[in-house]
Amino acid sequence: MNKYGLLIALVASSWIQMGVAEAAQEPSFTCKKVESGSIAELICKDKALVALDLKLAGVYKKALKMAANEPGSTLKAEQRGWIKGRDDCWKSTDKTACVRESYQQRIAELQARYRLVSAIGPVRYGCGGNAANEVTVTFFKTEPATLIAERGDSVSLMYVQPSGSGARYQGRNESFWEHHGGAMITWGAGAPEMHCEPNTK
Repeated sequence: MNKYGLLIALVASSWIQMGVAEAAQEPSFTCKKVESGSIAELICKDKALVALDLKLAGVYKKALKMAANEPGSTLKAEQRGWIKGRDDCWKSTDKTACVRESYQQRIAELQARYRLVSAIGPVRYGCGGNAANEVTVTFFKTEPATLIAERGDSVSLMYVQPSGSGARYQGRNESFWEHHGGAMITWGAGAPEMHCEPNTK
């Protein structure tokens, strides 16, 4: 190959590499058909959000494999519902922050629910000396950190919250605050706070 042929080959190679780099910036959905002003368009224009979208796509794919063993799994329907919720971020004053948090929480939720990351536990907490109030907690190394708490037939996924001391987690209607070796747990809207101790037996 003469020097001109080599030069052409090098230029072609650089174009191919540029094309691959550009393609890598495409999220899990096509950006060609998104509506102007939509949340999907916002994602397509933000490299950090594209990266989060691609990460979620990978986590979701792994979760689907795990869910295949669950009879009557509703994961696909849940994911469609999550997308609608994500798209509601257009109502937020800081749309980018809203979308980013939505992705981060969804990724953490799937990683915890389907045990896709390392975990600590389960740890059993006895509350108020009543066996019926035992709460079993498993902590997951997600970002943000999460835990799954179980009390009887009820299950709650909680996300870590800013805290001046100890570790605080908040779910939909449940909360967990680990402090000084024990935990304060609320279970249900308006429920009283329970003082709980880890069961070491």
